[in-house]
Amino acid sequence: MTFKAEYIWVDGTQPTAKLRSKTKVMRDGEEPPVWGFDGSSTSQAEGHASDRVLKPVFTCPDPIRGGGDLLVLCEVLDIDMAPHESNTRAALTEVAARFADQEPVFGIEQEYTFFKGSRPLGFPEGGFPAAQGGYYCGVGADEIFGRDIVEAHLDNCLRAGLGISGINAEVMPGQWEFQVGPLAPEAVADQMWIARWLLYRTAEDFGVSATLDPKPVKGDWNGAGAHTNFSTRAMREGYEPIITACEALGEGSKPLDHVKFYGAGIDERLTGLHETAPWNEYSYGVSDRGASVRIPWQVERDGKGYIEDRRPNANVDPYVVTRLIVDTCCAALEKAGQV
Repeated sequence: MTFKAEYIWVDGTQPTAKLRSKTKVMRDGEEPPVWGFDGSSTSQAEGHASDRVLKPVFTCPDPIRGGGDLLVLCEVLDIDMAPHESNTRAALTEVAARFADQEPVFGIEQEYTFFKGSRPLGFPEGGFPAAQGGYYCGVGADEIFGRDIVEAHLDNCLRAGLGISGINAEVMPGQWEFQVGPLAPEAVADQMWIARWLLYRTAEDFGVSATLDPKPVKGDWNGAGAHTNFSTRAMREGYEPIITACEALGEGSKPLDHVKFYGAGIDERLTGLHETAPWNEYSYGVSDRGASVRIPWQVERDGKGYIEDRRPNANVDPYVVTRLIVDTCCAALEKAGQV
């Protein structure tokens, strides 16, 4: 007997990487092996030396095909088995291991927008819908567009065994969100890439595309982000480490060091309007959705919990954002003796 393994990887497209995948037919009982691909077709090699290596790092059931078929997330290596320059997972692995004793945990809120042809789902041809306001967590065919796709995607993520924790309609017509976590850094990033692949693949069956464009419609419409929730064991046990983490994210050049890797087009989304802080200013506050980093109200009340970095774009690389936050915050907590 045989089964199908869908090998999935992140390519080298700049400034925003794309997902690629291909199928390997395997015999029952076999483990997905290291495989290869043509890197010259994915912006990861030149044609004269085009072989690149796929190394499986995360495997789960394939909810699209069903049966015993698998989804196999891979990292990209050069033929000497060193991480390829486009492989951002390798750097995260190193940082996560260094601070593993602090037990960092993430939850990422992935916003996205459905398009039908050249227009967002729910936008009338030749015009615009009513101003945003009633769409967020709304109900009814006059305000909600694409729910059948969203429900199918949620079911697919659950059948795949992903740590998806919720969905909701967002502020603009055709705009939605799902959340992955709480999970450890590598796990949340691996599962986010798989959840994104499942989003694109599920929408494909409905003749609709999904985009992570941070500003899919110019003008007075909300952009799309990937708000990143973070805590360590010390933050989950006390409030002082939460303030230390917030201060660390705003120290010196850190705000701009982070923002420049928080997704292409960040200046279009982080304008200071539409529940954002300006991209070149850093702030944090309790229950403040206009701050760079929000401390939820119940965290202040309980004196423990997590923080939400509201700056990452929808198109951010989850391997990069988790690495940056762990490196900055955990180093500061270690220096302060708050571990």
